[in-house]
Amino acid sequence: MRLIAALLLLTPAWGRFELAGPRGGATLLVAAGEAEPVKLAAADLVSDVRKITGKTLRVVQRAADCARPCLRIETRKDGRWEAYRISESPEGLSIEGSDPRGTMFGIYALLEQYVGVDPLYFWTGREPVKRATLAWDRVKLDSGEPQFRYRGWFINDEDLLTEWKDGGGKRDIDYPFYHQVTHPDVLARVFEAALRLRFNLIIPASFTDIANPAEERMVQEATRRGLMVSMHHVEPMGVSGFAFNNYWKARGKSVPYAFHSQRAAFEEVWRWYAAKWAQYPGVVWQLGLRGVADRPAWYHDKTAPQTDEARGAMISEAMKLQREIIASIAKRPAPPMTTTLWMEGAELNQRGLLRIPEGVTVVFADNTPGWKMQADFHETPREATRKYGIYYHHAVWGWGPHLVQGVPPWKTEQIFREAVGKQSSHYAILNVSNVREFALGLAASGRMLWSLDGFDGRRYLRQWCAERFAGAPQDAEAAYRQFFEAYHEDPEIGTPALLDGTSLAQGRRLFAALLRRLQGKGEPARPPEESLLRFLPSMPNPSAYPLPKLLDAVVRQRRAVEAAGHNSGTIAQRLNAADREFFESNFMAQQKMFAGILGWLECAVRANMTADRAEIASLARRAAGEFERIRTGQRLASRGEWRDWYRGDRKMNLAPAEKVTQEVLALAERKAGEKE
Repeated sequence: MRLIAALLLLTPAWGRFELAGPRGGATLLVAAGEAEPVKLAAADLVSDVRKITGKTLRVVQRAADCARPCLRIETRKDGRWEAYRISESPEGLSIEGSDPRGTMFGIYALLEQYVGVDPLYFWTGREPVKRATLAWDRVKLDSGEPQFRYRGWFINDEDLLTEWKDGGGKRDIDYPFYHQVTHPDVLARVFEAALRLRFNLIIPASFTDIANPAEERMVQEATRRGLMVSMHHVEPMGVSGFAFNNYWKARGKSVPYAFHSQRAAFEEVWRWYAAKWAQYPGVVWQLGLRGVADRPAWYHDKTAPQTDEARGAMISEAMKLQREIIASIAKRPAPPMTTTLWMEGAELNQRGLLRIPEGVTVVFADNTPGWKMQADFHETPREATRKYGIYYHHAVWGWGPHLVQGVPPWKTEQIFREAVGKQSSHYAILNVSNVREFALGLAASGRMLWSLDGFDGRRYLRQWCAERFAGAPQDAEAAYRQFFEAYHEDPEIGTPALLDGTSLAQGRRLFAALLRRLQGKGEPARPPEESLLRFLPSMPNPSAYPLPKLLDAVVRQRRAVEAAGHNSGTIAQRLNAADREFFESNFMAQQKMFAGILGWLECAVRANMTADRAEIASLARRAAGEFERIRTGQRLASRGEWRDWYRGDRKMNLAPAEKVTQEVLALAERKAGEKE
């Protein structure tokens, strides 16, 4: 009898674990010695449960104070990387991590897989369903170690994020972009979403200069939350060309950004910034040498060598020096280091012209967007003693995607499986731009980077739509599939030729040419410049297409994008209010914007194929009207708290595109009224 009584005391009377219910809630045991990221994740658990049930869970630090049912949250270091286990215990339930991040990820796994909290809830507007009781008959998760050790987000080309809300602080940067820091509240949501999706690394901004306190706060907050931090590939050692100039400007000097002739100046700056970065835990150092604004170093260093062999030697020398600086300053033994083979780095490496220091992880880049890996990824022999990873684009400025998602989960799956097959799964950094547009891709990527076992990209889309669009899951899935399949692939290269950025660039180019023709001007003289497309041989160049070929591609893609949205209004009507708002912002808004951009580009191509002034005027009028279709899409995605979302559109920059269209229209109408 005593044994039975003891067992009854150890087992919840209701026979299952009840996290919260009408009788109250479980007690959380989080020891005082747990790392701050674990405590912050536990606070998120308390907050989520309160939102769902109205109950506030009590948090205690001593086992003796943890009333049953007790949820014990504990880090038990066992040498594994970020593993966690959730299991039943005599007191109720336990979450055990092999290290603090493992414990934190265990908390977020419970919230996602049992409580039903969307990791991207803030970005999707998908708040968890309110319930009176959160209880389960059996709770068991055993994660094992993640398949990719480092899994990161690169907040890059973040024009919408930085301008959405004021108050993040000013930046001193001689560039048309990034004049203020992303608001701390917004960044907190970025970091939280990445962690809930079990990413462990972040590059918090483009061209971060932590000499500026407002920018340094990004690194402080990311590391406080438990994220490791790294640097943009154009800012090795945390020093971009802009930070380099700011450093010397603050000291009353003007020093050319030219490593070849200013080696001592670079060493001084790198040492100073390395000491600043080394104050923070979990820094993953970036090595390399690049120029201002994501260009090769020799674009701005006229003293740099002119042969590829000498250029490779210069970059190799810079990395050797950086490696020595890190070894002398970093507080951690064997600090993790990477070099990202982007543009010229990929080509020089493929030709054997780079000497990458030992202990540095080599990161191969895709062809932007994430449609295929470049040749150096496939052809570079892997060294047994070196680690390898990938740089993958969900988004990219210039070509796109940027305003409109472009890469489906099954294409991302293909790239990640190739990375595993080529021993390049030590590190994965994903360019996520402004985050919100790429909710589907980021959710799928988080799942894949932890483990590709059993993953199927097409099945994932089906499940994702079933969870989010319960009123019309099959039709929503079909719409997303049609949209992703609408992209015209260059038949010779096999990658999309007309993403949103490419389409806007082609339209601006063609309307500018049309304006000059109507003004009786010739092509402007341009200084010779080494084409950046040399370094991205698998990226299509629609500028080189003959106009009939370009027109055919644009028309086919525009029709396919329009067809993808044909049933979207009916789908939206069948959804509840919250699901409808997300479908409208994530699918309908992007579909309408893209259809409008392609319709506008089609008019630009047709107008350049005719000499008839009246026809040019008619096409320009139609093109100008396409901006209302674009704005209709933007209005769907900028309601409520998102109302200012597009005010920071400086990257795709729709305003100049509309301006040149109106200029062509006005001049074409005037010319059409003149006598021939």
